[in-house]
Amino acid sequence: MDSEIKNLNMKAQKYSKRLDSVLEEVRKVVVGQEDIVRKLLISLIADGHVLLEGVPGLAKTLMVKTLSETIKCSFCRIQFTPDLLPADIIGTKIYDQRKGNFYTQKGPIFNNFILADEINRAPPKVQSALLEAMQERQVSIHGDTFKLDKPFLVLATQNPIETEGTYKLPEAQVDRFTFKLLIDYPRKEEEKVIIRRNTQGVIPRVKTVMAAKDVIEMQRFNQKIYADEKIEDYVTSIVDATRYPEDYGLEIDGMIEYGASPRASIWLILAAKAHALINGRGYVIPEDVKSIAHDVLRHRIILTYEAEAEEFTSDKIIDMILSKIRAP
Repeated sequence: MDSEIKNLNMKAQKYSKRLDSVLEEVRKVVVGQEDIVRKLLISLIADGHVLLEGVPGLAKTLMVKTLSETIKCSFCRIQFTPDLLPADIIGTKIYDQRKGNFYTQKGPIFNNFILADEINRAPPKVQSALLEAMQERQVSIHGDTFKLDKPFLVLATQNPIETEGTYKLPEAQVDRFTFKLLIDYPRKEEEKVIIRRNTQGVIPRVKTVMAAKDVIEMQRFNQKIYADEKIEDYVTSIVDATRYPEDYGLEIDGMIEYGASPRASIWLILAAKAHALINGRGYVIPEDVKSIAHDVLRHRIILTYEAEAEEFTSDKIIDMILSKIRAP
């Protein structure tokens, strides 16, 4: 086992250096938000998707576009609006009068990196157009099924301060996101750098430092990273505590409507493995799980009306669970 771990560590360190070069390139364009960019990379390595919540103007589009440029992947931004149709995302069949047959016009979903901007502005019927693509990595258009190219990352954004003309995301869709990340304003010093970069006509350029096949290779390696049975027990206890808090001595009775789904356990392990990889380790430690627990669980814990009335957040519940359950 020791030689196997040593071999995993060597490979993880090699991949970690490659990912550091990606982060270095992104820093040339995106000021601050390093934790968010790292979490985007972790989600990509774990082969998951991200729901990003933040006010407008915080470089969400710039972030994912720059990331796609450093990795040599195709990028598409889809602006979600109330009049958007599912066919505008996945594509449709079009009749060719000259040839007398139908042909498939593929939609923007057939790109590697998808920015679903203000996803909660479109009705549920349109939002659900992403479900098959996010889970099965394929799209069905009028009975024909098309596989999506790898890697495939959906970054959906929603505005927390604007509720007029928005639709609540269905729980089934929210559960398909690996992370829900909360993006905040830049610090004062960072904002000065942003001002200089955007008012002096100097536009930084990034280099392509990785190919799509390198990302796929890392995604496959991520599955091999060692997670001990004690780590699995730790993860299942955390998720179980969201469903039956009283069994763990947590005094949050009546605060949770529904606990986290089994997807939470899967993503806690996969994202913890990716966190270990980005830090140059071939094995998972409890700190890997703790560092991504809030991002994996905050959108999977459905609070009761009483909890919301008392301004009790899912992040507070996760804090209580992590402090109560003993790490291995």
